[in-house]
Amino acid sequence: MPPREHCGVVGVSLSGRGAAPYLYRGLRALQHRGQESAGIATASHGRLHHRKGMGLVHEVFSREQLDGLRGPVGIGHVRYSTTGTSDLENAQPLSLRLRDDDAALAHNGDLVNYERLRRRLLAQGVEFLGSADSEAMGQLIALEYGHTRDLESAIRRAMAELVGGYAVVMLVGNRLVAFRDPMGIRPLVLGTLDGGYAVASESVALELMGGHLVRDVAPGEVVLIEKGSSLRSTRYSGASGRAHCMFEWVYFSRPDSLVEGRTVYDVRRSFGERLARESPAEADVVVPVPDSSRPQALGFSAVSGIPYAEALIKNRFVERTFILPDQHRREEEVRAKYHPVPGLIRGKRVVLLDDSLVRGTTFREIIGMVRAAGATRVDVRIACPPIVAPCYFGIDMKDRRQLVASSHSEEEIAKLVGADSVHYLSIDGLVGSIGMGESALCTGCLTGRYPVDVPEERRRFQKVLEEF
Repeated sequence: MPPREHCGVVGVSLSGRGAAPYLYRGLRALQHRGQESAGIATASHGRLHHRKGMGLVHEVFSREQLDGLRGPVGIGHVRYSTTGTSDLENAQPLSLRLRDDDAALAHNGDLVNYERLRRRLLAQGVEFLGSADSEAMGQLIALEYGHTRDLESAIRRAMAELVGGYAVVMLVGNRLVAFRDPMGIRPLVLGTLDGGYAVASESVALELMGGHLVRDVAPGEVVLIEKGSSLRSTRYSGASGRAHCMFEWVYFSRPDSLVEGRTVYDVRRSFGERLARESPAEADVVVPVPDSSRPQALGFSAVSGIPYAEALIKNRFVERTFILPDQHRREEEVRAKYHPVPGLIRGKRVVLLDDSLVRGTTFREIIGMVRAAGATRVDVRIACPPIVAPCYFGIDMKDRRQLVASSHSEEEIAKLVGADSVHYLSIDGLVGSIGMGESALCTGCLTGRYPVDVPEERRRFQKVLEEF
């Protein structure tokens, strides 16, 4: 089953129009990136208006509450916690003070040097309200702003100390600021909107707000927008190369989004096409695990000539399995979440296609359902290479012991999940489908080679080895 979502950010700067309704629509478009909490901060005449809460976007905001979020500039956030606990204190946007200005910050990603940075800030007298790395980032920028009195310079100076993947939107006074980590690990796009500007984690958010994509924010770029009309861009001098997270194409981004100029749907279909050539199967039907593996399964079907069928039906109203407290409950919920169509499976050899296989614990339940529905054979094909190492940049898979491919071969995984065979897409197949070249992608979870130094990786890996 796929890993947990991370977060989504959006920012809007208009001239004369209220920002809150646009931010609400943008966050609804990004709801797939985080379902724990949602928040919006806006500003009018330098005064900050702020609301956040636990739950989905439409659960947190009523029409009356949106009306109270006044002003033509604002930012929004949907969260799945990867660093920091899941509670209201860590929900975003976070409020802070930058010299004489009220400010707010929202962040997607993880800082790998968070613990070290937090200790340093505590030693300098900084007080923390929560445990999220976003707060440490905001406090560091506030300290630098106090020295430089120049916002863009303060952010660039902070970037020299922020190690990891991040895409950030900030509201400072009446200014909207957006910036991206120097390697471009986490996504961020810039667009136009009703005579103003908007930024977001994905292009689909711009479009569903009524805007138009202009370009991706460059790695290390700082974009400052004032009054919906003035846009200024500078770049951190230490930015070199790029390492865009490959999982945006595999799972996280919506299929109708453009990521680095590439349509996610087309890339995912190409994954399936290449997988069919690399790991063919003799079967009667190709079945996707809904929802995000449909393009991959269609690609596999087109190349292999094996008919495609929507033979697993997903109940979208079942509680999200990853937030349940124990494995037994999660397995029960998987059985409630998916149900096979017996007439499409009975007596047939099935290719079961999924976008990724991280832990493998709930995949066994799905294969059991397919066999119980009458499948005579189940071959699993995974449209992503084996995930063998943790992610430290914003995806919730930090424990090597939970990554089934880190300690098992394809044959061993097939036995564990009850499949007749399991085969993954190759790294060459993944890179070729995305079309950027491996040197421009972050493939750390596939190779154990990370685009930036991870201070704790060696110690954590050694600890795991000792426990095996």
